[in-house]
Amino acid sequence: MTTTEDVTSTGAQPSQPRSRKLRGGLVTVGTVVALLGAMGLTVLGLGAADNAVASFDASSWLWSATRSEVARVNGITARVDTRMEVPGARRHQMQVAQTDRLLILRDLNTGQVSSLDLATLHITATTPATPGLGVNVALHDDDAFVVDAVQGIVRQLDPRALTPVGEPVHYPPGITGGAFDGAGRLWIAVPSEGTVSAITAAKLPATPGAAPPGGLSPKQVETYEVAEPSHELVVSTLDDGVAVLDRTSASLVTVRGGRTQRARLSMTAPGSLPPRTSGPQVPVTVAGQRTVHVVGDGGEVRQFTVPGTGDRLTPAVAWAGRFYVADEGTGTVYSFDSNGQLVDSVKGSGRPGPMELEVRENHLFINPPNSSTAEVVDDKNQVREVNKYANDVLGGDPPPAAPPPPPPPPAKKPKVGKPGAPRAVTAAAGDASARVSWQAAAANGAEITKYVVEGAGQRHEVGANQRSLEITELTNGEAYTFEVYAVNAKGDGPARKSNPVTPTAEVPDPPASVTAEARPDGTVVVTWPEANGQGNTIARYAVTAASAGATAPVGESAKTELVIPAGQLEYGTQYAFTVVAVTDKGAGSKASPVSDTVVPFTAPAAPTELRAATVADQPGTISVQWAPAVDNGRPVTKYLVGVGGKTSEVTDVQTTVSGLGDGQNVTVTVKAVNEAGPGGEATTTARTVAAPRVTVTGSSADATSVTVSFTVDAGGGKATCSAATGGKSASGSCSSLRVTGLTPGTAYTVTVTATNAAGKSTATRAQSTDSLYGIATCNNGPSGAEATYCDKDVAGRNGNEIFSVPQQNNAKQVGWAKPGTRLQAYCKVQGEEVYAYIYNNDKRSTWWVQVNYSGKNYIPWAWLNLEGGDNINVLPTC
Repeated sequence: MTTTEDVTSTGAQPSQPRSRKLRGGLVTVGTVVALLGAMGLTVLGLGAADNAVASFDASSWLWSATRSEVARVNGITARVDTRMEVPGARRHQMQVAQTDRLLILRDLNTGQVSSLDLATLHITATTPATPGLGVNVALHDDDAFVVDAVQGIVRQLDPRALTPVGEPVHYPPGITGGAFDGAGRLWIAVPSEGTVSAITAAKLPATPGAAPPGGLSPKQVETYEVAEPSHELVVSTLDDGVAVLDRTSASLVTVRGGRTQRARLSMTAPGSLPPRTSGPQVPVTVAGQRTVHVVGDGGEVRQFTVPGTGDRLTPAVAWAGRFYVADEGTGTVYSFDSNGQLVDSVKGSGRPGPMELEVRENHLFINPPNSSTAEVVDDKNQVREVNKYANDVLGGDPPPAAPPPPPPPPAKKPKVGKPGAPRAVTAAAGDASARVSWQAAAANGAEITKYVVEGAGQRHEVGANQRSLEITELTNGEAYTFEVYAVNAKGDGPARKSNPVTPTAEVPDPPASVTAEARPDGTVVVTWPEANGQGNTIARYAVTAASAGATAPVGESAKTELVIPAGQLEYGTQYAFTVVAVTDKGAGSKASPVSDTVVPFTAPAAPTELRAATVADQPGTISVQWAPAVDNGRPVTKYLVGVGGKTSEVTDVQTTVSGLGDGQNVTVTVKAVNEAGPGGEATTTARTVAAPRVTVTGSSADATSVTVSFTVDAGGGKATCSAATGGKSASGSCSSLRVTGLTPGTAYTVTVTATNAAGKSTATRAQSTDSLYGIATCNNGPSGAEATYCDKDVAGRNGNEIFSVPQQNNAKQVGWAKPGTRLQAYCKVQGEEVYAYIYNNDKRSTWWVQVNYSGKNYIPWAWLNLEGGDNINVLPTC
């Protein structure tokens, strides 16, 4: 259903669009003062002259959390041309705002704000600021605004000097939005009023930092009623105008050319919008239903479903006739055509984690901050991968970072049902009015979309993050009771009644001021001076918290102080507080002035995915790695790693601990530390490398070698193995080794040694080599003296003579072997050359063989044929 409504506008007439191309973005900062100071970034890449040109091409700066650096990606080449290291921001959430001239970074974990002039790579400012969400900076060409959503203050800055320009624009606390449209207007939504308004910037002075000409200030030029008061609103700026998603009524209101148009949406779970939408169609993503509702410029609505499971979808982004939706549960980006048909799946990071999609400089940039790669999509929907860590960037490359730990297993899907009843429903009377407030109901597995307040013949719908409502048009002196119930995708939950109230003109004054303090134990203390009851007794005070786009009661107190319990407010989010005084007659005051802004915090959560392992090549050493701890509102400054009774401080999420005993079992503990102190402890166990143990399982031998089989317990290390005997050795395998070059028929004891970083271990095995035999060979010739040459030993030379030396020396002859005699051979040695002529196949050699003949003596190999092939090489050298 679509309706077209007339404009409801206040203030100046709509401004004429300025002919400037949108090249801005959004980044959260702390305060105006937080943008002043000196900067300390490391620039990696091109020189200043190159950057002065490159900063005006189709490029975008992308954050890499693992490397703690931003990389400028050229959309045309899909390559990184410059990188900047951001000190102390590894694995932090970083918000990036950029124009052709400026880059502003804000570390959500620390609040650190940094600014860089992209034309010169001149660092203009950096300073610590309040961490957490709640204040942002919007950039557009030469215009810059600080939007304090918690306090409701919008202030213009001179981006050249980061100094205030003119007077700020004031809104009620808890505003949302704060981005520029294509015409250069800044759009702000006020949920408490149900309005959205546009602000234009004042003209900048000629001199940076000087007062603007004629005392000019930014102006609120357009205001439109887009929802009932206290509805939950989400803003996306357009090429010329704004789109406001009313989550409470499930409708989208677009403001274009001074007219509003409302489209009803069939969604039963909260929807979301990207900060900026390009083109005429506005996609509304309902993550809980995995659907996207596309609202055309004529108000027509169509929808499509995103494949997969889970509710971790980012807002769909319209680009080049398609819609791109990232699933942070899988790291995949889905691409749909204008009819909602799935046409492509982009790899993305390929693993669970945050995904950032931004249309800039006629390209869509897809950046998973925890991944080494990104993707660039051109206006033809061609996708190219970008290596953010490429080594070919001029200026060098930082050391490689450790790979991230594996993702945790997916959480079990919760049971889904209707919501529970709201808690602590209270009402306070005003003058012909009553303020009803309550605390959140249990969602029961499906996100609450709205609350319904009924009473006094009225029915009001309130945003899920508002939880308070001013009801007017009541009659003083008449008693009223109100009921509140929650609504989610499964339907209406049970109602809970308020206390009865009677409106009266006798209302107290509100407290004159309110202060707030965030304490390290996670509590927040809100204090105020006693209010003037105007003749009545103040019975209690009701405290309401305001954050970006939300207001909700946090408690009541009979004193002038309220301690908000730890965990009731979200750590790392900025809050401010107002107080209403209530008399003993139930009459409530107006709200007090807004307190200062605080960020609740406490000690970090315990690190997750803790793993400890043996370092195989180092004695007494283990390696420890873990996933970053949830910081709970303040940055983690270090980790305390306890091993074996010793504690060390580490700033990374991995370390190596040495100095332990060999084979020592140790308990490993890791705690994260922030401003509040040490947090929860993660525990695991590990064992250092132990000296190896060797067990011989068998052995075998041949005539000249021994093979030994064994097993090795490497003690968690990397073992090297060797075997040795008889002056010979072998190394290599840690299961079987063969020692060669041994003497046949000899008893050996083989020693097997295994060695690792912690030491060595040995085991022995007795094994004899096989005996080797040869046949004394001398065959008579055919006739004459040759026919009897081998028959017996005679004076002078003949075959088969045996000597005590390897030489045919008559004085050293010890005997003669009858042909065919089998002699045990031991080894070989070089000696006098002997030629056996026809008596042994013309065998000629200088080798002599030591044999068992009257002890160990020598026979020429020419007269001894070794069994098994007569291979002299099988014998070792004597």
